[in-house]
Amino acid sequence: MKSLLALLLLGTSAFAQLVIQRDIRYLDDGHARHVLDIYAPKDAKNLPVVFWMHGGGWQAGDKSSVQTKPKWFVEQGFVFVSTNYRLLPEVDMGTLIRDCAKSFGWVQKHIAEHGGDPKRVLVGGHSAGAQLAAILCTDDRYLKEVGADFSSLIGCVPVDGDTYNVPAIIEVAETRARAHGFPLPTFGHRLKFGNDPALHKDFSAVTHVAKGKGIPPFLILYVSHHPDNTAQARHFGDKLKAAEVPVTLFGARDTEHVKLNSDLGLASDPATKALETFVVSILKK
Repeated sequence: MKSLLALLLLGTSAFAQLVIQRDIRYLDDGHARHVLDIYAPKDAKNLPVVFWMHGGGWQAGDKSSVQTKPKWFVEQGFVFVSTNYRLLPEVDMGTLIRDCAKSFGWVQKHIAEHGGDPKRVLVGGHSAGAQLAAILCTDDRYLKEVGADFSSLIGCVPVDGDTYNVPAIIEVAETRARAHGFPLPTFGHRLKFGNDPALHKDFSAVTHVAKGKGIPPFLILYVSHHPDNTAQARHFGDKLKAAEVPVTLFGARDTEHVKLNSDLGLASDPATKALETFVVSILKK
């Protein structure tokens, strides 16, 4: 197992030092991208865990793209995990999601060795990672396949996703293109999610929302002036509310898709304040 240990001062943190372990393999005989990073306060013990998935359109991105989120979450008393997964088109969407589930399964088995509590995990992600977070927290099949405990989920924070309802984003995007005479993308959502209506529905978190499944509370962050992401967030939020799943929607102003994610953890950031309120609420339970 290749890893790097680093001790960094956190300044105003409640903890004196942050321990970073990089490139931990979650599958011993796996792909080069079957690795994750762990950020934990020194001498951590039995702390709640964040499991984070990066964005990049399911075709790009890296676990290192976490900006100030690890520092912020550690200051709130969490262990922070950021994972890689294989990408399209090398693998299909089902395999990609299962990579994330396998990483989550490794975390549940081993995070206590790094100061985390495997029974209290908050799942989050940005953009493509938002879809991955939402599907893992609504479709319990993926975690059950790897022997992970769905009931360990204490919250979900998808950040500015546009694919909680895959058929809807396909219809909207392709109708817009046709109406304006634009060419359809050569590898748009239709093909990324398998070019099969049944798959498009199955990869949509809204499909799997139901009462009594143990779906955790949600904080859905989105850019308020973006019509597609706003519609996706509100529709998903309505589905969760109808299933009596606690959900908070926060439409961020004066920002955009990348900035909303990169600003999370900054003291002056309104979305971070919403995140702090959400974290406090789920840890009280």
